[in-house]
Order: sequence, then structure tokens, then C-alpha cells
Amino acid sequence: MASQPIQACMSELDITGRSFLTIHDFGPAEVLALLDLAAELKSAQKAREPQRLLEGRAVAMIFMKTSTRTRMSFEVGIEQLGAQPMFLSANDIQLRVGETIKDTANVMSRYVDCIMIRTFAQKDVEDLAEYGQIPVINGLTDDHHPCQGMADVLTIREHVGRLEGVKLVYSGDGNNVAHSLAEAGAKTGMHVVICTPEGYAPNAAIIARAQADAAATGATVELTSDLKTAVQGADVIYTDTFTSMGQEAEHDVRLGALRDYQVSMDLVRLAGPQVKVMHCLPAHWGEEITEEVLYSPYSVVFDQAENRLHAQKAIMAAVIA
Repeated sequence: MASQPIQACMSELDITGRSFLTIHDFGPAEVLALLDLAAELKSAQKAREPQRLLEGRAVAMIFMKTSTRTRMSFEVGIEQLGAQPMFLSANDIQLRVGETIKDTANVMSRYVDCIMIRTFAQKDVEDLAEYGQIPVINGLTDDHHPCQGMADVLTIREHVGRLEGVKLVYSGDGNNVAHSLAEAGAKTGMHVVICTPEGYAPNAAIIARAQADAAATGATVELTSDLKTAVQGADVIYTDTFTSMGQEAEHDVRLGALRDYQVSMDLVRLAGPQVKVMHCLPAHWGEEITEEVLYSPYSVVFDQAENRLHAQKAIMAAVIA
């Protein structure tokens, strides 16, 4: 049975049955309510007070891309909520190969109560949600990483003490993580500055949408190539791998283009003693971040990794009927 604080958080949310495809799809109040629920679920778990909110449910986990954190955090979270996890790898299910995604969505809707998918194309996630009759959770696509974004803002709120007015500087490739950070920051009143070299900027349409969302919360979303100026006074410096899965052939070119965007201790010192350093992992020491920074007192990287579990539990508890 849910504790009273958790019941209160759940009562503030009215998103049962909805898919979680991007953070943009949810209003600021819904995003903050999900963060509150995640915090309460985390507190209950630390106190060894099981919250089996999804007893008797089943969640399919489709992995077209491999993962350490996504699989572990979802599988453990599903079990902690009392539901049954079902793992399906790329060898178990071939989206759009041998069976249409429409048929796949309809069949899976008869077996499970929710689908989490980690894949390449955002359209695959959108089509599963369109054709199925159960919520779909985006575990990662080439365009978005919304569960990571929710874990990130949960971590920032824990360590900085607030979200409104927080300055977050993202350094590196303008990828799916940058997109979801922009959306999460826009919904929660943060000032997000995305620093990339020429040719590595984030998707213009996604950023424009986040900037429009930001107008409602007093947030800002900015793009720049001037990292050293951007980090001054930052509350958070965030980076991600320079070469994402599927881009391995571009590794050397990317490393050359992005080398000035490495998060080093010199960069951290430019920000000031208040700064927190984040990375969604896996990290490549000596490329986008140094080992010294990753294991420094500035780093909240492993708290951030843990919060994937709690943020995703909140999302599942809120959307699964």
C-alpha cells in the first residue's frame, strides 16, 4: 500500500494511460509532480518501505540498443513496484522486420501493461504509442532521452536545492541528451546553455520548441560555442560521450572536433566552487571528461545514475493503469 506522501503525489498527477515519449509532451506542473513522486519513492526505498504500486502488472522492455543503466534501472524498478519485467533484445524482436510495428503494438497490448523501448528512430517509439493501447516509455532514441532528463533534474534539485534559476551548461555534441536537458530545463525554470562546436549543434526544431516552452516558466535555452565564457557562474556542468552508439566510425573525427569541449579540472575551476558536474555515462576518460573530474568532490555522476531508478519508477507508477 502506498504511503500518504506517495498517495498525495499520485493524486496530483492525471497522466494514467499516457505515453512518455518526450518531456515536451508534459506541462511544467506534471513534470514537477513526477519529480516529487520520484523523490518520495526514493525516500521510501531507502527506508526499506516497499511501494508495490503495480502489483500484478507486466512491463515489456525492448532493447534495440544495448545498455547497462537502462536495463538495470528499469528491471529493478519494475520489480520494486511489484510488476513483472519482460526483457526483449534485438534478437527477440525485430521492429518492422517480419511484422509491422502496428501489429506488434496491438499484440503486445494484449500481453503487458506498458512498453519501454530503447531504440534508434523516434518514429518507432511514436508508432508503438499510436497503434498500441498501452503506455509506451521512451528509454532512448537518437533524438530524445527523456528518462535521463528526468533523472538529471531530480539530481540537480537534490544537490543545488532548487531548479528555478539554476544555470546548467552542457558541453559537447548536441545529441539526444542535450535535447532532453533543454526540454527539462524549459519545463522547470532553468537556464540551459548548450555549448557545441560548429557542425555539432542540437536539432534546431527541438531547441525552438524548448525555447517556446521556456517562455512560460521564465527559463532560457541558449546555444553557443564559447564554453569558457558560458561556464562562469554555472551551477551545473554536464557532458556526454562525444561518440554515441552507431557513430563509432566517426570517433576520430569527432574527437578532433570536440576536444576543446572536454570537462577538465581547469574548466571546473572557471565555473566556481559551487558547481556540480554531471555525466549520463558511460564516460570515456580523457575524451569528454577526465577521471580527475569524474571522481572529484564536484561530481554527482553516480547519484545521477542512481536517480534513473527513482525517476523511472515515478513515470511507470504514474502512467500504468
